[in-house]
Amino acid sequence: MTAPPPADARPDDPTVAVGVAPPPSERAYRRRITTEIWIVLGLSLGKSGLYAVVNIIDRLTAGPPLGDQTTTLNPSRSPRPWLDLTYQLLQVGFALVPVALALYLLSANGRSAVRRIGLDFVRPWRDLAVGVGLAAAIGIPGLGLYAVARSLGLAVEVQASALNAAWWTIPVLLLAALQNALLEEVIVVGYLMERLRELRWSVPVILVTSALVRGSYHLYQGWGAFVGNAIMGLVFAEYYRRRRRVMPLVMAHTIMDTVVFVGYSLIPAAWIAAIGLN
Repeated sequence: MTAPPPADARPDDPTVAVGVAPPPSERAYRRRITTEIWIVLGLSLGKSGLYAVVNIIDRLTAGPPLGDQTTTLNPSRSPRPWLDLTYQLLQVGFALVPVALALYLLSANGRSAVRRIGLDFVRPWRDLAVGVGLAAAIGIPGLGLYAVARSLGLAVEVQASALNAAWWTIPVLLLAALQNALLEEVIVVGYLMERLRELRWSVPVILVTSALVRGSYHLYQGWGAFVGNAIMGLVFAEYYRRRRRVMPLVMAHTIMDTVVFVGYSLIPAAWIAAIGLN
């Protein structure tokens, strides 16, 4: 049964006739979107950013210089292979839940979220070509920046993978690379930029915000990683602003992480040591 209209309602008010609430005000809409952003970031990369800030403070005050410390990506989670595989797959699966949430929220008006942010396969070869170009343009200078940061003691030593050797090791590393790409590009670029645009933030502020969020959750690797990823964030955010497509960014990110996670094992040990990778 429809609730009765308020006592001070006008008889000619159309919302009284149909028994529906009036549309929210602009202020209420902006407040809701702002709250939504904080929730999505709090469940995903915003949370990672806060942990990374605490982690870098911990590292800087722990005693050993930053350059003498290490961090491990993709650690093994159990000495038993089948349990390790289970943990790795669960990690990938649950990490993608915020991606699903962001896409769901962006599709609230009935429009396809994957089309809205360009996460589709309507032009796969062009997206792949752009992705390869971006991966080369960002990844190669990024390795150089990391090497410089390591030589200056501004970055920790990164162990790209500590998974036990098994038949599933490389497939899991490929899944981890894809998971990182989807999580970061969908949320920090597609979702966040769309929502900030709805809040009518200026373009420069949107670009810088996206870049700083990306840099923040890499702080645990040191200042070099923060700067490098913030620069990457600016480039990716500007590409999205111009093209409104996330798929090339996902491809570029997947390629870069694949090279780090898998490809580095094919590089001579002397080269790896020279750039500070273990």
